[in-house]
Amino acid sequence: MNSKRFKSAVLRYYTASGRHDLPWRETRDPYRILVSETMLQQTQVSRVLSKYDEFLRVFPTVRALATAPTGRILRAWQGLGYNRRAILLQKAARAVMSDFGGRFPRTRDGLESLPGVGQSTAGAIMAFAFGLPTVFIETNIRSVFLHFFFAGRRSVHDRDILPLIERTLPKNTGRIGRRAGRGERSRLDIRQWYYALMDYGVHLKQTMPNPSRRSAHHARQSPFKGSNRQVRAEILRFILSVGARGRTTAAITRHIAITMGPTPHDIRANIAALAREGFIRETARGWRA
Repeated sequence: MNSKRFKSAVLRYYTASGRHDLPWRETRDPYRILVSETMLQQTQVSRVLSKYDEFLRVFPTVRALATAPTGRILRAWQGLGYNRRAILLQKAARAVMSDFGGRFPRTRDGLESLPGVGQSTAGAIMAFAFGLPTVFIETNIRSVFLHFFFAGRRSVHDRDILPLIERTLPKNTGRIGRRAGRGERSRLDIRQWYYALMDYGVHLKQTMPNPSRRSAHHARQSPFKGSNRQVRAEILRFILSVGARGRTTAAITRHIAITMGPTPHDIRANIAALAREGFIRETARGWRA
């Protein structure tokens, strides 16, 4: 497809129906963007909206997150799932404090040196916080390029998509026209272009079979119910919710039996793994987060 027609189609949709009021789109603070990008990994926007402002009220700065007790962070994270992300988010905050003097690096290498920060999160911070013309790909962006440029093809590799993303980056001279409900004209900068791509990708997934299924990188998520992931999540939820007593291995095992029923997954092995990974620690009164 012609690049000009492609950009016009994406921007027409964004102008009319883009998600202009998402709170993380109102900031250029790299810490807040890191929080939002971490929360949005494999989690619906509606769930993140209910937690984002609440989390930032408790941990308003990178220093506040870096110095907070891990258990407090995990409690604030409850409801988002994938608790490993909360641990990595704190490790990234600590690295910003210890390795970069409390200031986020502005280079891809510097950002990707932070725990849990890969190419997509690094690119998002570079684009959304610093306005740098960087190339990155995530699931919704991938869907848009698969739809427009790889119709009918399967097992498309990201290395085939990335040059197209680079070719269509704005040169900061275009206009996106009037934003819905705003009444002003806006420059097509790197932030708005990536927001437009992401919103169009969401639109595609809501109105047609998910184009990302034709990606070489697409993997179906295994069911959560009855999985080892559910066992780990329930162990952690129980430890975070009970009082000063009752966190013993035996109590945790009984709790899993009551809440999940018989499971083939090893409870003791999961407790040990959670301890090794920094989620919990053993005390004289039992396990604590």
